[in-house]
Amino acid sequence: YRQAPGHRSKHVSAVFPQTVNPNEETVPGIQHPGSTGVIYCSDRAQANGFSYDCSHEWSNLGQGAPEVGRIPDAPERPIKPEYDYSDAALEYAPTTGVKALREAVARLYNTTYRKSPEKASSQYTYENVCIVPGGRAGLSRIAAVIGDVYCSYQVPDYTAYDQMLSAFKRLVPVPTALEPEVWPFLTLIMDKLQKDIHSQGLSVIVLSNPRNPTGQVIQGKDLKELVDTARKSSVTVVLDEFYSWYIYHDHKGDIGKSISSAEYIDDVNKDPVIIIDGLTKNWRLPGWRVCWVVGPKNLITALSQSGSFLDGGACHPLQLAAIPLLNEEHVRKEKNALQMHFKHKRDHVLERLSSIEGLEIKIPPVATFYIWLNLEGLPYPINNGLTFFEALLKEKTIVIPGIFFDINPAHRRNLFNSPCHHFVRLSFGPPLQDLDKGMHVSFRSRVHVFIDFTVAHNRN
Repeated sequence: YRQAPGHRSKHVSAVFPQTVNPNEETVPGIQHPGSTGVIYCSDRAQANGFSYDCSHEWSNLGQGAPEVGRIPDAPERPIKPEYDYSDAALEYAPTTGVKALREAVARLYNTTYRKSPEKASSQYTYENVCIVPGGRAGLSRIAAVIGDVYCSYQVPDYTAYDQMLSAFKRLVPVPTALEPEVWPFLTLIMDKLQKDIHSQGLSVIVLSNPRNPTGQVIQGKDLKELVDTARKSSVTVVLDEFYSWYIYHDHKGDIGKSISSAEYIDDVNKDPVIIIDGLTKNWRLPGWRVCWVVGPKNLITALSQSGSFLDGGACHPLQLAAIPLLNEEHVRKEKNALQMHFKHKRDHVLERLSSIEGLEIKIPPVATFYIWLNLEGLPYPINNGLTFFEALLKEKTIVIPGIFFDINPAHRRNLFNSPCHHFVRLSFGPPLQDLDKGMHVSFRSRVHVFIDFTVAHNRN
């Protein structure tokens, strides 16, 4: 991994032995930024025979996308979306997006999270919404308008933050490393954040919520405290809320409830909270690349400017096609079906994993569609995420090594003692039959082979 273009560590001591690769940088003035961990894993899978033509033969438990087909009780999939198609739809859309879609997003947030009387005086309008061509485009637009300030990020967190925080040189990335014993207790994250804000002079905080890869969520009083902290400390909080519908409730009456920091914002134009979400995960439409950023009006004007040179805006026809998908009744049906279906898949996978010797799930997921799987109970060498990943490729199964979630912009930090080494992220995003394919054959066969080998080796 470290020898792939753009991934060479700055720590070239014995910690990460290096081989000089004269072919790595051959175009004058050009440097490889490095791919995300998920892309690296896809490349390694292809090197082991994976292709989309034979994907049915593989179990992709590494994918960061939900299944996109029909699920029980959900509305029909928008295979052939219907919308008013005129010549105007062939033009560029505004860099902030089609006004009607922006209005629909604002209306959805108001009806879902801002119905209480105390929120009535401050409601989102289309001026608080910027449509972007995908979540990473939204993050890039935001990063491009962050000034010369300290920008905090969490460890572990979403792999794309690594490249985003590396590419935009004005901001200074500051890690907030969380020890494994802290990961389940999200109130401790708040305690550490508040200390770091004052001791390190932080101006911006970036984090996913619900949390990728741990499957946890900051909600209720803790989420309110985070929003209050942003307001009182004059710190901008950027919240990646792409998994806001993937909440697994214990009580049937709570099915359909989602989470968002929008519920705790007092003034939509003054509170320094930025929300990123879209059709990718919740509507299960990753290929549409229609997402949005919600925040104060003055943020949206800045994002319009950065979008004008970064991406030019989202697809005009698909923005029009997305408008009816944000209808309140359509959203209600999608949420209910999604939460019931993915909760069933989560419980099914957890039950399968619990029967495999040496695998421990210290932190059962309560949100997202990921399981943060601890490998420390397995024998050497597959108790390491990278080795475990390579071993499963031989069984046509893909997972994501935990080390990729130890965000390390520009490879400034030494990751030799990373707390993420002994973890992998498993996705229960794929269809159930694909999950069973990976759980039934790959894990059992490969884990038991290594256990038997290790026992025999130790005897000898």
